[in-house]
Amino acid sequence: MDLPAGLLYTKEHEWVKLDGTSATVGITDYAQSSLGDIVYV
Repeated sequence: MDLPAGLLYTKEHEWVKLDGTSATVGITDYAQSSLGDIVYV
């Protein structure tokens, strides 16, 4: 498993990348393949 440095992960397969006063949130490859289509955000 390849875990990029600088990301914080949850047990539910989300991640966050902190950059000063902002953050980027995403989901892992596993979550993408397991969840299917995104209906709304």
